[in-house]
Amino acid sequence: MKKKILILAGGYSKERDISLKTANAVFEQIKNEYNCKILDPKNGFIKKIRKFKPNVTFNALHGRYGEDGYIQLILENEKVKYTHSGVQASSICINKLISKEIFIKNKIITPKYTILRENFKNKFNKIKKKVQKKLKFPVVIKPINEGSSVGVYICNKNNFVKNLKKLNNESEILIEKYIPGREIQVAIMGSKKLGTIELIPRRKFYDYKAKYDKKAKTKHILPVNLPIKKIQEVENIALRAHKITKCRGITRSDFRYHNNKFYLLEVNTQPGMTELSLVPEIAKYKGISFNNLIKWMINDASINR
Repeated sequence: MKKKILILAGGYSKERDISLKTANAVFEQIKNEYNCKILDPKNGFIKKIRKFKPNVTFNALHGRYGEDGYIQLILENEKVKYTHSGVQASSICINKLISKEIFIKNKIITPKYTILRENFKNKFNKIKKKVQKKLKFPVVIKPINEGSSVGVYICNKNNFVKNLKKLNNESEILIEKYIPGREIQVAIMGSKKLGTIELIPRRKFYDYKAKYDKKAKTKHILPVNLPIKKIQEVENIALRAHKITKCRGITRSDFRYHNNKFYLLEVNTQPGMTELSLVPEIAKYKGISFNNLIKWMINDASINR
């Protein structure tokens, strides 16, 4: 009998559409080899899992509730094998404050930052002065626990307040020093360095549109034009970050390269698996087909991750 694979897709986050694209891409790759089903974890989610009785759950969810330890905890309780990182690593990596503190403690360079909490609503100019004093403009503002560059803005003195108001509904906001330079991303597969890619967006940075819209025409550079020693350096940092946050399966770490230094921005525990996604592209360059990449993830799945 064919192995039963349940692909979790959609969900409640702002990245719902990307999750569905990832799930469909995965489904198309493995539908002939496994008994596959795509499930949106909404009404009666646990009942549906129990009814289907999957051998493995492929977690194609992105953002809140799918990437933050929430869904992982349910799968752990149901004793269902699943892909990607476990409860602890997922909750650490989606929280940009906690993960940054871990990077700093482990001497991994990350941009300087400050945190805004709930009562900032009518103090915009006061905050602006504090930011100028502590970090100096330009800065990047972002919600503390979203992925796919949702709600991320590069701000100068003039547009800071306007952009901050767009995040009015967020209870915590990360403000970090903007690091110019090259966009470098590293994929980790299990406990091995999979590879590195450079992105040259036509937009200001590798934002949501640059990631998922073909019309954005983001340039993907493979191999990266850096000395081998520098490639090894950034891949070693990514592997360390993967290990110290106790990640499993596939992760992708985002860096800025400036003045001969790599600045780690974040570790993504649920990288996209669409036709424009970086991990499948890196894997293909390293001789691993998309189909084999998905199968590796399925075979890597477990409980107690």
